[in-house]
Amino acid sequence: MASAAATLLLHLQLLLLLFSFSAAQPGFISLDCGGADDYTDGIGIQWTSDTKLVFGGQTANLLLQNQPQKQYSTLRYFPADTRKYCYTMNVRTRTRYLVRASFLYGNFDNSNVYPKFDLSLGATPWSTVIIDDADTPVVEEAIILAATPTLSVCLSNASTGQPFISTLELRQFNGSLYYTDYEARFFLALSARINFGAEDNKSVRYPDDPFDRIWESDSVRRANYLVDVAPGTQKVSTTNPVFVGTDLEPPEKVMQTAVVGRNGSLNYRLDLERFPGNAWAVSYFAEIEDLAPNDTRKFKLVVPGMPLFSKPTVDVEENAQGKYRLYQPGYTNISLPFVFSFEFRKTNDSSKGPILNAMEIYKHVQITMGSQDANIMASLVSRYPQASWAREGGDPCLPASWTWVQCSSEAAPRVFSITLSGKNITGSIPEEFTKLSALVELKLDGNSFSGEIPDFSGCRNLQYIHLENNQLNGDLPSSLGDLPNLKELYIQNNRLSGHIPRALSKKSIIFNWSGNNGLEKGSESISRSTIVEIVCAVVGAILLLAIAIGCCLCTRKKKRRPSRETVVLAAPAKKLGSYFSEVATESAHRFALSEIEDATDKFEKRIGSGGFGIVYYGKLADGREIAVKLLTNDSYQGIREFLNEVALLSRIHHRNLVTFFGYSQQDGKNILVYEFMHNGTLKEHLRGR
Repeated sequence: MASAAATLLLHLQLLLLLFSFSAAQPGFISLDCGGADDYTDGIGIQWTSDTKLVFGGQTANLLLQNQPQKQYSTLRYFPADTRKYCYTMNVRTRTRYLVRASFLYGNFDNSNVYPKFDLSLGATPWSTVIIDDADTPVVEEAIILAATPTLSVCLSNASTGQPFISTLELRQFNGSLYYTDYEARFFLALSARINFGAEDNKSVRYPDDPFDRIWESDSVRRANYLVDVAPGTQKVSTTNPVFVGTDLEPPEKVMQTAVVGRNGSLNYRLDLERFPGNAWAVSYFAEIEDLAPNDTRKFKLVVPGMPLFSKPTVDVEENAQGKYRLYQPGYTNISLPFVFSFEFRKTNDSSKGPILNAMEIYKHVQITMGSQDANIMASLVSRYPQASWAREGGDPCLPASWTWVQCSSEAAPRVFSITLSGKNITGSIPEEFTKLSALVELKLDGNSFSGEIPDFSGCRNLQYIHLENNQLNGDLPSSLGDLPNLKELYIQNNRLSGHIPRALSKKSIIFNWSGNNGLEKGSESISRSTIVEIVCAVVGAILLLAIAIGCCLCTRKKKRRPSRETVVLAAPAKKLGSYFSEVATESAHRFALSEIEDATDKFEKRIGSGGFGIVYYGKLADGREIAVKLLTNDSYQGIREFLNEVALLSRIHHRNLVTFFGYSQQDGKNILVYEFMHNGTLKEHLRGR
């Protein structure tokens, strides 16, 4: 009976222990990269497999002699290509997190070539991971304010070997811990977190630190780190409780140890990773020695070349308002060098040398804005959580674009091309595509999209649309005919019906709509309004012709009369030009003369001559190449022919005719603008150049 009671008590204790671990880990994510199982380690941290949070990569097992931590027995590695490979984790917005990634090489690829690769937080470069020891983990830590509901950690190839990762951890902070005025534009990358006076080489972390910060022992030595230690430096410790419940809440175990300068000073020099730069730096003090009533401990910080540091005087017991209490002075934004030397030196009126319990130093890393279309693309991929193409993670453009996306090269890039051909996507075409205002190319062919084609009028830059071989139905949107830059439209082999919009059929584009049995061209019959327009135009032309003939006859009869009559006869010509100008501008684009001069470099490159003037080569601001005909005939006949040609060309469209873009009539210059045709003229092809 007693044995059963003892067993029951043991089970209850284990349940309470597990509950305390889980209750003490809100906002904790601990990924064993490459691991297949979920488990709880010896200090109570719950580890899970990374399989569901990353797409791609392969796993490897390590055979390590002196590495008891199970999470380091596996890793996940990725190809050394131009892609990025991301872990995406759910977070709470406006909350600060510690992000920690570790990398233990262990010669997993049997190459003995130490890898070097890049690590990023979302679109922002975080660090270049450089492996220089196969058996020692490289650990990167950062503190970041979550601005979106997800946080991505991405690996990409830098120069050597294959990118890999051993563990990835996320720790949520409470309240205002690590708040800075700059956190919307910068995150903090850890350079040093030191537990001074540690009794051995072991680091302090969870559960002693409820936020699982890792405090490294100052007994651990590495090259150019915590060197130049002053003579008389001595370790001290206490078992008395130390109050740490304010400010940054360092672990009590860390504050129960310290170093003191028995000879009046504490000196240290260390190399700060990623520096020089702007830093967040804090020192932690607590008076843990029993001083005599007349003893005092006052000291100042001294940094070579930075005299402003030496102004404040630290009196730990007075500043902390008592013994065994935390005092943590520091700087939230200060410039530090790569080689950082500092000294705590006692003041002349102090009987005791300085004391130092712990220190943290971070670098401010500027957050990259990322793609301007990131939110739209995130909404798009959230519709397809199981699709492999939608699980690449991170920013769609930075530091490398998704495999099915192309982006512009500006600092805050835009998505200009999407290729999702043959991805077996079902349902209607997502509205997110219509919100990508910089989109030039959209390829959704070879899927199972159904429903109607959405309105793409917000994508004014669209040139190439591929929607063929789907199951789209309904009418063809008239808005497609309003896209000013459209060059190719493929909609064949769908279930579209109705009439092809008139504006679309008039465009000089590559247009394939075969295989849509219900879709047909618009009626070829002439509408009543069109008949009225034609009749008015014919009558107007006859009247103008009669006036012109009358003018010619009058000119012959009265050619010897004074110039007064000539002035009168000039009036109909002005009216005639005005009429033709109005007709032309109804449907032809009118260019400003300055726009033409910019495109042709002020008519620099002559490429030929036409019936009424010289032809020049040009290139518009949007990239279109043009042939510019500058008329040289200023007579009445030349003006009439110019306006006639504008009115005629603006109404004629055919794939075998050179495209007429518009005209310019300004400062006495009459200009026609055509599409520039490469490979020479028809005459040159028939007769040779």
